[in-house]
This record gives sequence, C-alpha cells and structure tokens, in this order.
Amino acid sequence: MTTAIVTDSNSGITPAEAETLGIRVLPMPIIIDGSTYYENENITAEEFFAAMEQDRDISTSQPTPGAVLEVWKDALKEADEVVYIPMSSGLSGSCQSAIMLAQEFDKKVQIADNGRISVNLYQSVYRAASLAKTGMPAREIRRQLEKEGPESTIYLTVETLKYFRKSGRVTPAAAALGDLLNIKPVLCTKGGKFDVQSNVHGMLKAKKTMLNQIANDRGSLLRSLPDDQIMIGCASTFLDEADAQKWQELVAKTFPEYETFYLPLSLSIACHTGPNACGLGIFRKP
Repeated sequence: MTTAIVTDSNSGITPAEAETLGIRVLPMPIIIDGSTYYENENITAEEFFAAMEQDRDISTSQPTPGAVLEVWKDALKEADEVVYIPMSSGLSGSCQSAIMLAQEFDKKVQIADNGRISVNLYQSVYRAASLAKTGMPAREIRRQLEKEGPESTIYLTVETLKYFRKSGRVTPAAAALGDLLNIKPVLCTKGGKFDVQSNVHGMLKAKKTMLNQIANDRGSLLRSLPDDQIMIGCASTFLDEADAQKWQELVAKTFPEYETFYLPLSLSIACHTGPNACGLGIFRKP
C-alpha cells in the first residue's frame, strides 16, 4: 500500500523540497486587482510586496475544486491512497471544502485537519512523509497527525494593523490608533482562529513576549517530551533579509537546546499580516 502526501503552499514547502520529499503542493491563489496568481508559480515575493507597497487591491482565495481534484487524481496515478494536509479549518474554509470533495474517492483520500499553518504545517508534512515511507495506511497517518495536532502553538506579531483592518479583523479607528501608539498585537493560535494574547509597545517587546510564551508552552503543553523531540520554527515577512537572519539568530540563541529553523511566511498569509511581520511556533519534532 503506497500513500501520496499532498499539502498547500501555506505549509511553506518549496517546489524543490516537494520534489525531494516526493510530495505535491497545491499553490494558493493570490488575487491582485482582480487578476489571479499562484504562489510559487507565476508571482514572486518581490512582486507581491511591491504590489502591497503600491496599495493595490490584494486578497487570497481557496484553491478551486477543480485544482484540488486534479492534484489528487494525479497523485492517485502513482499511489493507492492520498493524505491531504491543508491549512487549519479554523483559519480557512478550504479544509472543509476538501472534506466534501474527498467523499467522491471512497476513502482513498484522507483529509488531515490537525489545526496547523505555516511552520507547524511544514512539520506535519515532513511527519506525514516519514510515516508514508513506513507503509502506514492513509487513514492511520491522518489519525496520527490529528492526534499530535494539539501539541503545538504559534505566535505572530505584525508591524502595522493596516492589513488586519483591510480584512475586517479590526476597525479602521482601532488600527489607526494602534499604529499611532506603536502598539503591536501578539496573536496566538492552538489550531483555531488567531486570538490576541496581548498588546505591547514596539516590535522588540512583541518579539520578547512571543519568546517568553514559547518557553511557557514548553513547560506546559509539551512538558512530557524530551528536548531532542522538540522543534521550534520561526517565520517572517521581513523585506530585509538581514532582519530575517537576526530573527532566526535570536530564536536559536534563546533556545539553544532545541532544533530551530526559519521559513518565509507564505504569500497567502502575508495578505493578512503585511510586510515585516514575524512569528514562531513550538511542536513535536517529526
């Protein structure tokens, strides 16, 4: 029994990594001034953020049912089953749509809704790929991913509330006042929607708050795991590569006992965070 692994580009898995892992990545649609682009296919990060700086109309959308079905059918040409790992159902309707579409495949397509996005979704894909190599059936891989789903937390902060205002997550007045006072929200998700953990003054304070929260979660949420089974992932939409490097180095310096890694936030996530946002998550090592 062979099982193919499919995810979406919110996982941060690059085309090169996908080829190495032997998996498929469904690109998330990015809509700019009414024209649709696809992450990792026909739009670069530089082009995307340039459009943001020009204040163009930018949004994201679910993959079309046709695109989802096509990638599954393609995977089933080479494998007996598929495990599809989309972004959390708490953050997008694409997971629920996939569950409905999978009913047409007589249980050959299993949808893993394990509440992940970005760095911890990235980890889940590696976890699923390793389980698939052992010959584990798709249903069992899905169950394992969903069992381990709660063993993770992600924190996020943004440079400006402008893009949250555009998506309706804060009022225009609150966004303007927050930016005027240099207030940075520290957001948290454990699988559902992002909730405001705290509001602090300045990006430096926001980073320190996130690092402290990760340390607290290590001692509570993941206290049963030894250090060598813990991984911390950090991500950002920093426009300056030096800022991204500094963020990665700060995380690694703060948590020298754990393996850490860095990912750029996907463009579909950046639609909501804007440039120069950063976050990090803690989870079981795959």
